[in-house]
Amino acid sequence: MASPLFPTTVIGSLPRPTWVRELILDRKEGRINEEEADGLLDRAIESAIALQERSGLEEITDGEWRRESYVKVFAERVRGFEHDLNPSGGLPYPAVVAPIEYHRPIAVDEVRFLRLRTERRVKATIPSPYIIGRRMWHPEHSRAAYPDREQFMTACVPILRQEIEALREAGADTVQLDEPWLCTLVDPSFRAKEGITDVQHEMDLCIDLVNQTVDGIKGIDTAMHLCHAHFDRQHGSEGPYDLIMPALAKARVGTISLEYATPVAGGLDALAGFPKDVRLGFGCIDHCDRNLETPQAVVDRVEDALRYVDRDRITLHPDCGFSPSVQNPMDLDEAYLKLKAMCQAADLLRERFS
Repeated sequence: MASPLFPTTVIGSLPRPTWVRELILDRKEGRINEEEADGLLDRAIESAIALQERSGLEEITDGEWRRESYVKVFAERVRGFEHDLNPSGGLPYPAVVAPIEYHRPIAVDEVRFLRLRTERRVKATIPSPYIIGRRMWHPEHSRAAYPDREQFMTACVPILRQEIEALREAGADTVQLDEPWLCTLVDPSFRAKEGITDVQHEMDLCIDLVNQTVDGIKGIDTAMHLCHAHFDRQHGSEGPYDLIMPALAKARVGTISLEYATPVAGGLDALAGFPKDVRLGFGCIDHCDRNLETPQAVVDRVEDALRYVDRDRITLHPDCGFSPSVQNPMDLDEAYLKLKAMCQAADLLRERFS
C-alpha cells in the first residue's frame, strides 16, 4: 500500500447487526440452510461495503460477516474438525479430530463477492497456522490425528498457501494472517495461565510458520496482524512489544500490524526496535473504548509514531477487528464513526506531509 500517504484499512471484522449474528448461529445449528443464509448475507454485506466506503477507507473487507469467527472459519472450510469440542479462551472452539483436508475455499468466495462490488483495495483475512493450532488442537481429542500441536500447525501451512494463491486469483490486493497469540506472549500472567515455559521456542515457531506460509508467493501484498486479544471490550493480555520485536524482525511479510491506541500496549517506545524493512500497520483507533476519537487525536497518535517509523511506511487502521467473533457484542454505528475519524485524520496528515 504505497499510495496514498498514510493509507487506511481495517483489520477485518465489523460489528454484526443482531439479526446477522442470529443468522450465523442459526446456520451453524441447521435451523436455516447455507443457501438461504447466503442469500440474506449477500444483502447484508453490501451494506457493510457501503459503510466502509462512506467512512473513507482505501482498503476494505466484507466485515467478516459470513463467519462465526476469524479462526473458526478454517474449521468450517477444512475437513477434519468437530465443532465445539475445545473450550479455548472461554468459548467453545472446534477441535481437530482427523487429518485435515482442503475442502472449500476459506475466504475466496468472500473476496469474489467483494471484488465485484467495490473499486477499493480488497483485503482477505485468514488465521495463521500458529493460532489455528493454539485454538483447535486438544490433547484428548486431537492426538490420534496429530500426536502434538506442532505437527497440526505444520499441516495447516500447505492449505493456507493454496488459499493465498486462490485469493490472489480472485482479486485480493492484500492477504492478512491473523496472529494474536504471538502478541499475548508478552504478558507473563498469560504465559503462566497457558503453561508456556519456553517463550523463545514459541516465538520462533510462530514466525517460522508464518514465513513458510508466505514465502515465494508473488502478486499479492502480505501482512500479519497481532493484538492482545479482546472480548466484550476487555483485553485478554497486556504489555509492550519489546519481548517479541526480535521475532518480528524475522517475519517475511510486507506489513506488521500492531495495537497502539489501547493503553494495554504499553506506549510507543518499543517501536524503536521495529523492523526497518516492513510497513507498520499502526493501530490508532481503540476499538474497545466507547469514547469516539477526534481526527486530531488520531493525528496526534500518528505524529508520536513518526518519531520511530518514517511516514512512508505507516498504514492506519483500528487496533483490531471490531468483532472477531459473532459472540462479541459491539456497536456498528460506533465503529463507523471511529473509522470516519481515522480517515479524516489521514486527510489531515496528508495535507501536512505531502
